[in-house]
Amino acid sequence: MNSLIVFLLIIFSISSYFFGRKEARKLVTNNIKLNALPSYYGYYLALWCGLPALLIFASWSLFEPSILKLLILGNFPDIEAKDLFYEQTLSFFNGNFTGKITEDIKLAADNYLYLNNIAQNSKVILLALVVFVSSLFAYNKIKSNNKARDDVEVILKVLLFVSSLVAILTTLGIIISLLFESIKFFSTINIFDFLFGTSWSPQRAFVRDASAITPEEYLELKDAFGSVPLFAGTAFIAFIAMCVAVPIGLFSGIYLAEYASTKVRKYSKPIIEILAGIPTVVYGFFAALTVGPFFRTLGESLGLTVSSESALAAGLIMGIMIIPYISSLSDDVINSVPQSLREGSYAIGATKSETIQKVVIPAALPGIIGSILLAVSRAIGETMIVVMAAGLAANLTINPLDSTTTITTQIVMILIGDQEFDSPKTQAAFALGLTLFIATLFLNYIALRVVKKYREKYD
Repeated sequence: MNSLIVFLLIIFSISSYFFGRKEARKLVTNNIKLNALPSYYGYYLALWCGLPALLIFASWSLFEPSILKLLILGNFPDIEAKDLFYEQTLSFFNGNFTGKITEDIKLAADNYLYLNNIAQNSKVILLALVVFVSSLFAYNKIKSNNKARDDVEVILKVLLFVSSLVAILTTLGIIISLLFESIKFFSTINIFDFLFGTSWSPQRAFVRDASAITPEEYLELKDAFGSVPLFAGTAFIAFIAMCVAVPIGLFSGIYLAEYASTKVRKYSKPIIEILAGIPTVVYGFFAALTVGPFFRTLGESLGLTVSSESALAAGLIMGIMIIPYISSLSDDVINSVPQSLREGSYAIGATKSETIQKVVIPAALPGIIGSILLAVSRAIGETMIVVMAAGLAANLTINPLDSTTTITTQIVMILIGDQEFDSPKTQAAFALGLTLFIATLFLNYIALRVVKKYREKYD
């Protein structure tokens, strides 16, 4: 139902654009000078037809479930575990309930059906009324030859502001949630034990109330949340990946930008960029079923002990995955270097390779650093490849043939299933997320400083 409503609103808005443009052109045929191009009148009518209705629809969809829940549970004041009862009612209503069906559940489901029908009908009537009123308002503005361009620009500015505000508030919400849960975690586990501990086994604290931890239990738990193996594993796998991706990606970008013919570039660049579109689970399968066993067999033939899940396999496949990020962006950045710099270098007798080395690469260095930073962020945040190729064991090792794990993998493993949020085990995921956020922010800051320095030099 909701999808149909959104689809109809979009279709009606698109139709309103053409209708508004047509009506504006009629004014021209009547020898009336327009205050804006006919297309702006179409945009004006389309925005007024779609935006108010979509805003009301979004607000309604946001608050409707909570209101229905309050109305239904209000009829059953004596029911214990009301959240569970409501979920059972919804499951029974949707035909997915497999437990014992009580009379209360049947009555609540009937009540839900009644209220839901009222809500849906009311929503349709309200949206139709809003569309009619807003369309009539906008149509009268067209007939009066309103300055549609200024109004459209104001609406677009408001939309851009709201979008920016949503992005900022979302970021602040993420940071606040991380801080709130991390503070609760560090109130139980010493921050120095977390940052400098070398043992990671959070399963010891599974479903354990943080507020009731005794000193004896703390002595047991303080050695369970050492994050050093996780940060070391993350950095190690990311380092292996960058050792693969940076030279291959950068050299391929230089080749495509400076040496490749138009025909070669036409086919080579899309083929390289296909790597970025392959799902990470496919890379994970390839690493687990092909690359990992290959390294193990090769190591055994050389008399080496190689784990079936290794950091080398995960890093290698991850490096292949992020090659397009460096290659494509480096290619675009190198192509954006002014041709006059190359011609000046050729004029003083430099060869093509010398020009690339001494002129093009330094001038394009800010963009290249940006592409490498993007690739590093992608490598640090990867989870699926690590789970399938590197394993889940938090081993503190620099041997690429051993299994290891990363921060993101452990966050996922901690939060899988039903968890108790008062447990240090669960809160540790937020502490890891906050630490990773700060580390990534620090890397971004360093990269921006480097980019700013060289941009001032070559601009």
